[in-house]
Amino acid sequence: MAFALALALGLAACSAPPAARVDLPAQTDAKLSADTVTALQDAVTHAMAASGASGAVVGVWAPWAGAWITGLGTDQPAGAGKAVSTDARFRAAQVTRPMTCDVLYAQVDRGVMALDDPVTEWVSGVADLTDVTLRQLCDGTSGIGSYTSQLMPLWLTKPDRVWNPRELASYGLGPERSTEPGTAYRDSDAGYVLLGLALEKATGEPASALLKEYVFDRLGMTGSRLPSSAPGGADVLPGYVSLPAPEGGLNCTAPTEMTGLSPSTGYTDSGVVTDIHDLGRYAQALAAGALVPQGFNRLAHEVPAYDGAPSWLTVGGGVYHAGSLIGQYGTVPGYATAAFADPSTGLTVAVVLNNSAAGGGVPVWLAWELAALASKTPAAAGETAPEAGLPWTAQQYHDAITGAAVCPLP
Repeated sequence: MAFALALALGLAACSAPPAARVDLPAQTDAKLSADTVTALQDAVTHAMAASGASGAVVGVWAPWAGAWITGLGTDQPAGAGKAVSTDARFRAAQVTRPMTCDVLYAQVDRGVMALDDPVTEWVSGVADLTDVTLRQLCDGTSGIGSYTSQLMPLWLTKPDRVWNPRELASYGLGPERSTEPGTAYRDSDAGYVLLGLALEKATGEPASALLKEYVFDRLGMTGSRLPSSAPGGADVLPGYVSLPAPEGGLNCTAPTEMTGLSPSTGYTDSGVVTDIHDLGRYAQALAAGALVPQGFNRLAHEVPAYDGAPSWLTVGGGVYHAGSLIGQYGTVPGYATAAFADPSTGLTVAVVLNNSAAGGGVPVWLAWELAALASKTPAAAGETAPEAGLPWTAQQYHDAITGAAVCPLP
């Protein structure tokens, strides 16, 4: 009997996790109003021009009014190439971070590891991190630095090189920690890479399999994966970065293509490849807490996003809490991505621009501009528009994008 019970428990522990339920208001089949679509499209084309992007893929879902999912521009600079498709695949960038946290929460729920385990329990060779926990890696409060700025020159010259996660993390561990663990947010790609290494050690599974099992399969995200090499095929949105031009400024007409950059440069920080349908679905799952086990709260230890941040902008559990929206954003060479959703209204925005030269500000500001525009759209027949608003205006972030422009605006 004891053997049978142990066997049953063992089989249960190895069984695939169940499909996740995203409990948000139902999406109406109606179409957004023509005025709303025009405003949304104008916002995206403005951000494309400011960032030098030749193409963008966007999804806006307003459950009470309709949805707008589209590709804009072309897949090559200067209007060359083919029109961008809504089925295009692209780099999810730092939206990978909460996915990695989702895997962590699942392992804690299974009893494999604990949120307050020190990093040193699961990752060898980091003796100076005895005071840093897995929770702090996920929350971004470890105080550990980043590696991207140090390695960017190498990525530009040898984009197909495959990087060992430990080597990546070592560059982030080199700089002195600026804050005590658990006290403040510090953007750290190295922290999420270390978290991925810890998860692999604890489970004996590669990060790609963990993300598939605990995130993608549970949400039906069939277009998403953590690849071992740069994705190819006709459905891949080419990504670019405008570099300094000899005459000054950035080369916005002939940017450098970075589509072939190895996903190993991002690993469990920013390595996931996805499409707009999956990206929107994941933002909705974040808002609904669909992948967080019962009794867990990914925002339990949220802190201000930066010194002097408005009270409505905090960060924790791998996500930003912006007003009523929950999501994540960022850039990798070639792509600027953002995805946010509202747990109360179901309002969801997801966007990717295929030029990363302007940095992470432009995609998140675009997402917030789109959210502000969509939040005001009238309800479809038989539906009721929500009363809740956002603590910013569309114009506010339209102007912010204008101010951050790295390429000439029309």
